[in-house]
Amino acid sequence: MRDIAIIGAGAMGCLFAARLAGAGANVTLVDVDDARLATLAAEGVTLADDAGEHVARVTACRAEAAPGPADLIILFTKGLHSRAAMQAAAPLIGPATIGLTLQNGLGNGEVMADTVPPARVVHGITDFPADLEGPARVSTHGPGQSRLGGFVPDADDAAARVAELLSAAGLPAVAEPAIEGAIWEKVAFNAALNALGAVTGRANAGIGPPPGRRIAFAIAAETAAVAAAKGVAVDLPTIQTKIDFVFVHHPNHKSSMLQDRLAGRATEIESINGAVQREGERLGVPTPVTATLADLVRLLESPA
Repeated sequence: MRDIAIIGAGAMGCLFAARLAGAGANVTLVDVDDARLATLAAEGVTLADDAGEHVARVTACRAEAAPGPADLIILFTKGLHSRAAMQAAAPLIGPATIGLTLQNGLGNGEVMADTVPPARVVHGITDFPADLEGPARVSTHGPGQSRLGGFVPDADDAAARVAELLSAAGLPAVAEPAIEGAIWEKVAFNAALNALGAVTGRANAGIGPPPGRRIAFAIAAETAAVAAAKGVAVDLPTIQTKIDFVFVHHPNHKSSMLQDRLAGRATEIESINGAVQREGERLGVPTPVTATLADLVRLLESPA
């Protein structure tokens, strides 16, 4: 897989683009921000990591101008933009194209499978740290890993190939046959922290005291109960440990949902808390705390 299209030129998209291009792949960054695309096309992506700074040359353009078909498409938009992004990327999908989503939230594999045949859809999670420091500069420090698997069993071979590609490019990845548990555990973690940060307007240190911790743990427990009702096993103590870890070790971090609110952007509430709420309703599992936080974020996003 040498021809790779990355849809979404945010922090994660730029990180993956820089590492893959640095490993010799032909990478196209696809976005809708024409000013950023012009900068990326002219300057490439500057990656600052523990080894120093590197510049990776990439193609950067809108989907309709991207060369295709691609061997691999990686979707890194926010969940609310996934369907439109995949529809725009349809010309990039050939008879052997593999689609990969490592986005936050639920339903990303299903959206991708509407455009890419399910047997070539790979989904999962990633925890690489990445921060945009300008239109064409991204920084990452410390370790990270992606965990991924086939959207359907027939896609497990594609997942193994993608994991090998990412690992060879300095993006460690493992393929797992039952990836759903990891996806739900990350959803529980994000649902617990993102909406709470968005509603309170506080960084992790501000939501870590006992009242915030009780709310976060309640959301994690509700999400785990919904997953169990779907037949997906998750480890609730592990999720709680991760929540406590960020309260202590990342006190100044603002959740992505809070950052979206502060920037006046739409949040991913419907892909995270809203998705848990809807699945709970479908399965008859109560999610009162998760649903309340979702409604509070919806109120904050609605016109005054």
